[in-house]
Amino acid sequence: MTYCVGLYLDEGLVLLSDTRTNAGVDNISIFSKMQVDEVPGQRVFAMLSSGNLAISQAVWNRLSEGVMLDGFRQTLRDVPTMFRAAQLVGAAVREVYQTDGQAMAAQGVGFDVALLLGGQIAGAAHRLFLIYAAGNFIEATQDTPFLQIGEHKYGKPILDRVVEFGTPLMDGIKLVLVSMDSTLRSNLTVGLPVDLLVVRRDALAAGLRRRITEEDEYFRGVRDGWSGALRDAYRAMPAPDWVIS
Repeated sequence: MTYCVGLYLDEGLVLLSDTRTNAGVDNISIFSKMQVDEVPGQRVFAMLSSGNLAISQAVWNRLSEGVMLDGFRQTLRDVPTMFRAAQLVGAAVREVYQTDGQAMAAQGVGFDVALLLGGQIAGAAHRLFLIYAAGNFIEATQDTPFLQIGEHKYGKPILDRVVEFGTPLMDGIKLVLVSMDSTLRSNLTVGLPVDLLVVRRDALAAGLRRRITEEDEYFRGVRDGWSGALRDAYRAMPAPDWVIS
């Protein structure tokens, strides 16, 4: 399992993914689930993945080599819009299914993949999409300014309560780290290190990119600070007046 989250904010995108892959309790590995492609000053894309690692790697390789869309073989460096980029990723997913889906089903393996695609092309707005295993997709909006894939339920409550389109990027970084920490604490199939990427609106290049490990001083401070704040908050709440002592 995995956990990936993307924030779609007025100032840009904040993307975070864990790195744990799990093929049994005695077969745990670290693989980056964040792929980045950029032509600085022209376009930047990031793809985060959950589900079957072989599928997501095959999708990215096909995107790098070219995928048929609208009668032409295209890569992310060719598409004219972010919408077309999401369509291209969906087409790559369907190509992988056509190639491997039947063989996987014969082995009792489901075609399990979900992808977040975020980025910006010069002359247009930054956008964030969630692409499903069928190749169809949805888009983050100002009303719903974050998307998640993988083991998302533990990290969702803090985002539901706080994230807005106008949330500053720096606050967004804190929020995705709190969201990830909540997931790490509750699900052993999600694990450190985690990969963080911040893409500022109109920068047209990957900005802050950081791998956060157990030794990261700031992340330790976030974990300890959030735990302490939760404890202080519930202790400060009054007892219900309908409880008989």
